[in-house]
This record gives sequence, structure tokens and C-alpha cells, in this order.
Amino acid sequence: MNATSAPATPPGLAARLAAFAAGCRDGVPEEVTADATGRILDFLGNCLAALGPDTGERDEAAPHRAALRTARRSGGHPEAGVIGTGDRFPADRAALVNGTLAHALDFDDTHLPSVLHPTAAVLPAALAVAEAEGADGAALTAALAAGGEICVRLGMASYDPALRNSVFFERGLHATSICGTVGAAVASAVLLGLSAEGIADAIGIACSMGAGVIEANRTGGSVKRVHCGWAAHCGVTAAQLAAEGVTGPPTVIEGRFGFLTAFLGDQWHAEPLTEGLDAMHDTANWQYLRTVYKPYPSNHFTHPGIDCALALRARGLDPDTIATAELGVAGAPRRTIGEPREEKVRPRTPYHAKFSGPYTVAAALLAGENSGLGLHLADFSPGAFEDPRRRALAARVEVVRDAVCDDEFPHAFSAVLRVTTQDGTRWEHRVPGSRGGPAAPLTPEELETKYRLGAEPVLGAGRAQQLAAYVRVLPGAGKGCARELVDGCRPEVPDPPEVPEPSRG
Repeated sequence: MNATSAPATPPGLAARLAAFAAGCRDGVPEEVTADATGRILDFLGNCLAALGPDTGERDEAAPHRAALRTARRSGGHPEAGVIGTGDRFPADRAALVNGTLAHALDFDDTHLPSVLHPTAAVLPAALAVAEAEGADGAALTAALAAGGEICVRLGMASYDPALRNSVFFERGLHATSICGTVGAAVASAVLLGLSAEGIADAIGIACSMGAGVIEANRTGGSVKRVHCGWAAHCGVTAAQLAAEGVTGPPTVIEGRFGFLTAFLGDQWHAEPLTEGLDAMHDTANWQYLRTVYKPYPSNHFTHPGIDCALALRARGLDPDTIATAELGVAGAPRRTIGEPREEKVRPRTPYHAKFSGPYTVAAALLAGENSGLGLHLADFSPGAFEDPRRRALAARVEVVRDAVCDDEFPHAFSAVLRVTTQDGTRWEHRVPGSRGGPAAPLTPEELETKYRLGAEPVLGAGRAQQLAAYVRVLPGAGKGCARELVDGCRPEVPDPPEVPEPSRG
């Protein structure tokens, strides 16, 4: 047979993504490395904030506390630590707890237009494996960049321009936990030193593990906070299985029964997965760099409404004079933050309040905590969301679909707030994109403030500053730096008394 008679079969998408990830070991652009360190600082601040006072997260049923108890019960070889505690577990269990912590307050970063949270799923896996393997700082940041990039590219493949939304979300699936599992597997496999073929196998294994539904966004329940932890846990496991010889199908992403078709039917596009992948020296091709930070600890769809409310309040609107208020957003966000209405105007838990357009607008109109960022953790404490004044104002806020916001979504989260006061005066404010988004990114000083507000109540000002300084030089840190990072998150005071396990009746 003539060897030149048949063209070579092009590699599957998993192999192409794996080759990119393997290449990240040789270094990533300086801007990408700097971005990764910023995401690590934000991640640590969010985790520590979940352990602090006045967040509603000290309840024994808080998901990160439940995950910690579960990990303690399971035991195993102590490979990696849990942030804010002295606990050490196998890497997959540490990733489970830290990922749940990272997503506990819904304060983690968001990529547009895939609308998923890459860092809270990928970094806990990378951190745990880096600690178990004794990796250096350059390896940790490169692995985070590789895993985060593949995570958001998978999310981009689900974006439907006609729907102006992710098909994952249209189907009630949580893209963060599904795509995050694959990104976590990639980061873990890079740190385990797997070849490109081994990384492709880790991708193939992880594609069978990702899961998550988002009904909790609408009607409550705490399971969503475990999604990032579960993705990190599964990603570590997938990479470890690949290291032990388990293989994945080469067409696992694009095949007839592969990842994209299984989750999305025929509503997916391969181009975002590979576009620019052969020229990643150009930072314009890095999708992960487009991931934006949150200034407020609530669902990102609520942020433009908060911005509008804060702006009207700054202009002199007296919230006690409001007769009616109408919050206009895109159709997809409206389903999350406006429906069902009876659940949104009277949220039942602090976490549920984070997904309420009426409550977050009311909280912002009634001042918000004076944190330097607007609304902050205390605005979602039990005493705040149950406050009769806030609830009464929330009941006057109607969430509607706005055509202009539809056109802008999901490349930007926009909103318009129209208020009529009791004397008939009308107020209106529109934002084309939420604060912290591409058009109005947070400044380095604001990011530092966000981290400090989360870390200082747990670590104290001095230790929080010391940890931040270490993160800034992390890319040049030597082997064992992940252990030093986790140990740096230990509080100065002893751990609070052990919370008893909930009664099982």
C-alpha cells in the first residue's frame, strides 16, 4: 500500500488541547503568569472570607463544613492541606474541600461569554496536586493557566449566538462544574508530569465525570456550592487514573457520543476550542485572561442591578420614598435572578439572597456595607436578608426583560433600573456592563481591598499582608511553595470548637 495514498487522520480535539497544555510547561507569556497570581490571591481571599464571621457560613450545614467532615471521615494519606485549617488529606479530598470553600460565597471570578467560574474549579485541583508533588511556583501558575484556558474554551463551544446564551445553561446544566472538571484534570495532569498523550487521556476520563444542575439558582438549596469542589476532586482523580494507565477515547470531545454532543446535542461549535491555539505566545488568544473579578459577593447576574441602585442612591434617591421599581435585564439572567418571583422577593437563606435581583437592588438602595466596594459580606448575613425594611423594598422591585440588555448579553452583563417615587417622580439609570467587567475592570487597589476584607478577619492584618506578598512572588518560588501557601492561610487563633455533625434522626 502506498503510504502517501491516504491522508493522515487529524488528531482529535482532546489531543490538540493536550498538546497545548503540555507546552505550557515550557512557559507561558508574562502577562498570563501575572494574571494567574492575581487569580490565586483572589481565590485565597474568597476561601478565607467563607471562614470569617458574619457570612452565615458558620452553620453546621454550610457545604464547606460538610465537605470537611466528609473528608475527615474518609481519612487517607495526608498529601495536601485545607485552607484555614490544619487538616491534610489525599489530594482529591483536599481539592473537594478547597473548591467548595472557593465557591461558598459566590464571590469567585467569571468568564464571559461562557458565563462560568473557571478558577474555583481548576485552582483547588492544581494547588492540591502541586502540594502533593512538591511543585514549584512556575509549574503551579502554568498548570492553572493551562487548565483555566481549556475550561473556558469548552464553555465557549456551548455559546449559541442565536440564543445569546450558553446551551449548558439553557438545558439547566452548570457549565462551571462540567467544564471545570476537564480543566481541573488538565491542570492536575500537567503537574503530575504526564505526556501530551497522558493529558489527553486525563481529558477523556474527566469527560465522563463532570456534572451539575442549576435549579438551586432559582429556588434555593446549597448543593451548587459543592459543584466547584466536586469538579476539582474529579479532575484530580481523572489525572491520577490516567497516570495509572486508564485511557480515554481520542474523540471524547467531538465524537458521536462525546462530551459536546452528549451535553449540548447539535448546538455546539468546535472553533472556539482551537482558535489561536497554535499561537498562544500572543496573549490576545488567551481566553482565560478575559475572566473578570467580582466586586460583590453575589451571583454575577445581580451585579449590574446593584450598580444601578448604588448610582441612583448616590444621586440622592431616598429609598423610603420608592413606590415601584423595575429592574430590566437580559432574558437569561432574568430567569436566574427574577424567577420564581415569590422566592426572589423573600429569599429563605443568605445564599438564596445572592441570587435575588429584588433583594440585591433593595440592599444596594438601602446603602450596602461601607466596605469600599459597595455591597459586601454583611449584606448577605442572616440579619440583613431578613431585615423587614429590605424585604418590604424588595417586594416593590419587579424584574423584567430588557431588549437592549438582550443585545449586550452575555458579552456584558447590563441592566436598567427605573424607579417611581410616591410623588410621581421618575428615576432611571442604565449600565452597559457591570462593574468589574471588561468595560469597567476593578483596579489593582480594589482587588487588594477585596482580598484584604476577606483575609484579615481570619488571619489578622499582618499575616494577610504577608500572604499577599508571597503570592506576588509565587512564580519564582521554589519547590514546596504550595504547602507554604496553604500553611500561610492558618489563622493566628485556634480553630473554633468542632461543630457537631447534624443529627441523622
